[in-house]
Amino acid sequence: MASSPDSSEPAPSPSTSPQPEKPPIEPIRLPTVEEIKGQDIWNNCAVRSVVSGVMGGGLGLFMGLFLGALDNPLMQEEMSAKQQFIYTAKQMGRRSFSSAKTFAVMGVIFSAAECIVEKARAKHDTTNTVVAGCVTGGALSAKGGPKAACMGCAGFATFSVLIEKFLDRHD
Repeated sequence: MASSPDSSEPAPSPSTSPQPEKPPIEPIRLPTVEEIKGQDIWNNCAVRSVVSGVMGGGLGLFMGLFLGALDNPLMQEEMSAKQQFIYTAKQMGRRSFSSAKTFAVMGVIFSAAECIVEKARAKHDTTNTVVAGCVTGGALSAKGGPKAACMGCAGFATFSVLIEKFLDRHD
């Protein structure tokens, strides 16, 4: 007998595979008072700049120690092991202090410039990074004259954008 159209069973559909379960919707969690205060502190340009300077100084310290250890004296054949050790230790100290100072200044200038531009524009995008990179590169190379400052500005801005794109920080 033919099936009647008023059958109680639904007709099987061509896609009868089970649907994947959707994750449960979680309620929105409001930030706590401590989280809001922490966010307000971190949004302060001075705090952000000081933290960046300290972190940059730490990075520069380790880079200076590493590069200073790789520096070989010119007369190493004529030096005793003790003299080589003393020379290398002094070189590491000089390099680490110099690198720490440079990276700290770089971190402070870049972070302050980016924060100030971000607050002035009320946007969080790559333009802030370009301006901060230009300011930092120009400030660090200003002693070399206007041509060096322009080259430093262009070079550091380009480097900043490349790092920004590599880290994909802005959407």
